[in-house]
Amino acid sequence: MFNPRQFIKETFTYGAATIIPRVLNFLLVPLHTQSLPVTGYAENTTFYIYAAFFNILLTYGMETSFFRFFSSSDYKDRVLGTATISLLTTTTIVFVLLFTQANTTAEAVGMRSHHFILLLGVLLCDTLVVIPFAYLRATGKSSRFTSLKLLNVGVYVGLNLLFLWWIPKGDQSFLNDDPVQYVFIANLAASLFVLLFLIPFYFRVRWQWNRTLQGQMLRYGGPIMFAGFAFVINENFDKLLIRHYIDDATMGAYSGCYKLAVFMTLFVQAFRLGAEPFFFAYAKQKNAPQVYALILKYFVLCGSVLFLGVCVFLEPLKVLLIRNESYWIAMQIVPLILFANLFLGIYHNLSIWYKLTDRTSMGMYISFGGALATIGLNLWLIPTIGFMGAAWATLIAYGSMAGVSYMLGRRYYPIPYHVGRLLLYLSVSVGMGWLLIQQIGNLWMGTLMLFVFLLLGLLLEKDELKQLFANDHSNRKSI
Repeated sequence: MFNPRQFIKETFTYGAATIIPRVLNFLLVPLHTQSLPVTGYAENTTFYIYAAFFNILLTYGMETSFFRFFSSSDYKDRVLGTATISLLTTTTIVFVLLFTQANTTAEAVGMRSHHFILLLGVLLCDTLVVIPFAYLRATGKSSRFTSLKLLNVGVYVGLNLLFLWWIPKGDQSFLNDDPVQYVFIANLAASLFVLLFLIPFYFRVRWQWNRTLQGQMLRYGGPIMFAGFAFVINENFDKLLIRHYIDDATMGAYSGCYKLAVFMTLFVQAFRLGAEPFFFAYAKQKNAPQVYALILKYFVLCGSVLFLGVCVFLEPLKVLLIRNESYWIAMQIVPLILFANLFLGIYHNLSIWYKLTDRTSMGMYISFGGALATIGLNLWLIPTIGFMGAAWATLIAYGSMAGVSYMLGRRYYPIPYHVGRLLLYLSVSVGMGWLLIQQIGNLWMGTLMLFVFLLLGLLLEKDELKQLFANDHSNRKSI
């Protein structure tokens, strides 16, 4: 029996471990946009683009593969040992190879050498904590998981404030040379600090490695890795092309305003982090398809409310969070990126069909299709209409991926999604958002529209919500 309270609790608990650190990190946007020139913000963006790329390479889908096999295997120690040995070995080899060729590689990717060495340190630490964190999630140790995530961001935020605000107050020349390097140093220190707390995991794990299991995990995780590469392309190729076709300053402004879509990104990532273990664990229940459909409907409703809410308060958020007006030239991308990320969240929900049927290669093909669309659209639209072309490309790519995944899922793992209700919520929120931004532009009217949309959702879903929570209450009383 589906327990909505338990699902919400687990999703919130693990989601909070993503939301709170990302919110605290996001609160650094005013500091970064004030302390770094737009060209410096472009360097910051480039650093994290390559961090995302190498992170996918170094983990090669092993995290999701670990969840898949750990949840279904009777030999959990063997799964844990195999995954740990695999990542530890490959990470060490890649780190040594890249470190010995650091100058050459840095030049090839357009980074300063010392920035690239800092990047390698961050990657080493972050990859070595993947399986320990996955194990904490898989075994329900939410408190330790959350506390370590908060520790990571606490160190990062604290050092950013120290380097970019406190020290420059007494020494104004401190940031003159290379201010962005201090952001990377803070990241490395935070990642290293968390790794030190997780070192005991490596002493407790049973070092069991199974060749057959390794092959199975690689075959399952390989397509996820390639899908991850496609995701990095979808998220970051636009920024690199803006830098190429326009200039560093425009890339920095675009990347800074892109950060305002973080509200939707946080919602999607928090949901995914909390819901993914549930999807796998609930798969054997007879009513699993109906529950997955229910979850997507409320995900879209909440996402639509969030989209409209950010549109309503976009002007105050701009003034509050992006202090440097030279960034504001790209503010019109925010609604498009918000909606694109909502489609990405829908795609993550829909992707359960290929994960449960072990057709991860299909997910890879969908993601690569989205990546090809991103590349083609950006190459066409950025030279034609500037950075707005990049935002449109992102929206079209993620929307297409969600549509294709839905069609294929109907064939391989039919789920009775509430398509009419989904389209209603999406279309009404977009229509209201467009009216607000393009025609009305009034905060009070926007707040009224948001209230009307919330009321619409509650009126349409109130009977089902009452039934769901009434059933949950009865189940808990009978236990």
